[in-house]
Amino acid sequence: MSLTLRTSLGCTEAVIADDGGLKQFYRVANILSQDFDVNFSNKEDDFDTIDWDFRFKGHSMTLHYSIYNGISIFPTKTRDALNKENKAVVELAGALEGKLFNEEQRNIA
Repeated sequence: MSLTLRTSLGCTEAVIADDGGLKQFYRVANILSQDFDVNFSNKEDDFDTIDWDFRFKGHSMTLHYSIYNGISIFPTKTRDALNKENKAVVELAGALEGKLFNEEQRNIA
């Protein structure tokens, strides 16, 4: 896994896996729930995308899955996101990257 940051949505988007599938999306959602005490509030599931909203350290964020673009996290407000919300995305994505990397290392060993 290699974390990528992009700003094409008008905010900071942390791409967790640009080729991630549904199984990996649910793995990320599970880690967010269990390790970061995240509760998903608004779940929108379409045939080719999934958007689950949650709060992290008081900031509204979205866990996103697309069959075309993979798995990412971004501020729910996108273009209207505040700088501190963008920074929270980067913080969460970095911590999540560490958890996913450790989990992958355990599966290899």
